[in-house]
Amino acid sequence: MRTLGALALLTLALPLNLVLTVVALLRPAPARATADLPRTILISGGKMTKALQLARSFHRAGHRVVLVESRKYRLTGHRFSRAVDRFHCVPEPQSPGYASALLEIVLKEGVDVYVPVCSPVASFYDALAKSTLSPYCEVVHGDPGMVRRLDDKYEFSGMSTAAGLPVPDSRRVSAPDQVAAADLDGPFIMKSIPYDPVNRLDLTRLPLDTVERTAAFARTKPISEATPWILQAFVEGQEYCTHSTVRDGEVQLHGCCESSAFQINYEMVDKPEIEEWVRKFVRAYNLTGQVSFDFIQATDGSLYAIECNPRTHSAITMFYDHPGVADAYLETGTSVIRPLPSSRPTYWIYHEIWRLLTEPRKLSRLRTILRGKDAIFDWSDPLPFLMVHHLQIPLLLIRNLLRRGTWIRIDFNIGKLVEPAGD
Repeated sequence: MRTLGALALLTLALPLNLVLTVVALLRPAPARATADLPRTILISGGKMTKALQLARSFHRAGHRVVLVESRKYRLTGHRFSRAVDRFHCVPEPQSPGYASALLEIVLKEGVDVYVPVCSPVASFYDALAKSTLSPYCEVVHGDPGMVRRLDDKYEFSGMSTAAGLPVPDSRRVSAPDQVAAADLDGPFIMKSIPYDPVNRLDLTRLPLDTVERTAAFARTKPISEATPWILQAFVEGQEYCTHSTVRDGEVQLHGCCESSAFQINYEMVDKPEIEEWVRKFVRAYNLTGQVSFDFIQATDGSLYAIECNPRTHSAITMFYDHPGVADAYLETGTSVIRPLPSSRPTYWIYHEIWRLLTEPRKLSRLRTILRGKDAIFDWSDPLPFLMVHHLQIPLLLIRNLLRRGTWIRIDFNIGKLVEPAGD
């Protein structure tokens, strides 16, 4: 019934979106910049809004964009963008033929630079593909060993400490019994080290009131040597998330915003102490690529990094109107760019409408819509908005319905259904 209800609501919105798209298409397309050195840019993760945003940024700067995605998401609405010159399907990142499929596209399309827009699973496999692709194009991504270390929450904690940067107390556990046996001197939360789209939202504070209850809670989680977790000291305060594009250990693009467990609103906040933390870390390890950090600032002002994700963050949508994004990715030694003061906070309109329907007393959502900008819709490039909501997502819902699957929510940002044990 949830699936049918979601399909019905999307169908109700179709006529309005069709009219909006036609009106937008009748407007003259804005002039593109002329790049001094036009390049062909390969971007992966085509189903995600952040891939669309980067495609638009490179296109407007005068570059040619090739977008790729796995077959499951081959009808992503983003392939219809004016910013996308060519679209290709590739195997799943963990498939044996993934790197060779990327190489075939690199050679066929004359790709100069590959910018992976990774899912959590894909980060490591794009790093593995780097050695295959690097003789033929530049790859804006880390090496396998570094990506694996950054993606491991416990390893990242140790790297930060070694660099003299503060992080909460973290302890690795590989069996449920270790959780109950841990001597926890204060509140802790548990996090899966491998990405877990469902359990990542459970921030239950441990220990519970009895050892038995703590042990029972731990047994509800898939903790094993193959899927280790960390116990991380809970810090009361304000959470922040960042996206930084770095080359040779230097930050070239940086955005920071307040964070939440299910992040679908992005508004730049000026936190020099966070940017300085990032700057020191990427210099310490001479990083190149895209790195995203989660921070928490305690009530006493102390700053702690919680985790690192070595991939593009959806906070890149805050740069939708910045002309310098392409150079930050392609050129070394550029000045650090941040979202423009004129940029509006980004959101996804269908998420905001759902919040209005389910929480009608929170009229602040109306203010969010009025003062912000939908991250997908663009007057100069309207087809992705139409096709994401009326092709990409409906097809995923229908496929899920036919196989009698279950889903937790629709994520219009990532362009998928969040499913138990999903991608």
